[in-house]
Amino acid sequence: MGKVRIYGTIGPACKDKEILKQMFREGMDGVRLNLSHSSLEESSALIDSLHGAARECGVSPELLIDMQGPELRIGYLKAPVELAEGSRIGIGDISFPDMVKKTLEASGPGQEVLLDDGKILLRVEGEPDGRCIQLLVVRGGLLESRKSVALPGHSFQTPAMTENDREQLRRAKEYGVTAVMQPFVRSKDDLIAVRAALSEAGCENIRLLAKVENRDGVRNLPELIPYCDEIVIARGDLGNAMDGLWELPAVQKHIAAVCREEGRDFMVVTQMLDSMTHRQVPTRAEVSDIFNAVLDGASSVMVTGETAAGDYPALAIRYLSRTAREAERSMDR
Repeated sequence: MGKVRIYGTIGPACKDKEILKQMFREGMDGVRLNLSHSSLEESSALIDSLHGAARECGVSPELLIDMQGPELRIGYLKAPVELAEGSRIGIGDISFPDMVKKTLEASGPGQEVLLDDGKILLRVEGEPDGRCIQLLVVRGGLLESRKSVALPGHSFQTPAMTENDREQLRRAKEYGVTAVMQPFVRSKDDLIAVRAALSEAGCENIRLLAKVENRDGVRNLPELIPYCDEIVIARGDLGNAMDGLWELPAVQKHIAAVCREEGRDFMVVTQMLDSMTHRQVPTRAEVSDIFNAVLDGASSVMVTGETAAGDYPALAIRYLSRTAREAERSMDR
């Protein structure tokens, strides 16, 4: 097993070159750039800071772009909306995609709606006024534009890539992209489509990472492996796809075991150091999670909001990197 790769996610909290240099010195090998809310061109200043910091640290950084893919998202809001637990809103108060809105209208009372990777939970309450479906806020929070939306029990047939995704691939070389993360992979057909788009863009050497974050991806895992360079156990939406979050650890172990058997690299990501978004020291459970992911054979581990929007991005990388190295030493012993 090679050295476990360490990834952060680039964002406002680490846009400064000096902070990125600290992150590289703490052991970071590369970063993820989330393109669900922006483009390579719009992120050019961040990317310039990344490459500048890497040069000064003598590092050849990996730049992983996380595509929009088939994930469904709400539209743009005039301003963030605070959804208070126990309050009610109309279905028209949120800009749902048409296919989601139609499904909600046909589902009837009891249908759940997950927003922002499941942080916010709504439930359909019916049509008390005869006109507007009411949604009860079961689990509240601040809702911002372009956050993800999922309806437990429903899947939607959407293209593997948006036109914006294809445009990003056409410009990937220009910005030094080394890998593409394809979200919500459902079958090998999704990966074949991305490979074809990479080839058309002259980017055959860019690695393809398949994010497993729905039941279709788990079920079809064996057929995905030959068509990607690495499997990503994306625990945020994967957890939302379970009947209960307590099912997630077994699914993670299953994916890891299949990847080991097939000799395919895999990454573990989501909430690895979530408490460090606002705290300087992680929980014991979080460092144990990282340690066990490495023992399970992970080729790479990644933090997301901890570095993109957290208060201590370099410190988060320190804990991620040092815990992974300690796990490697444990295996060597």
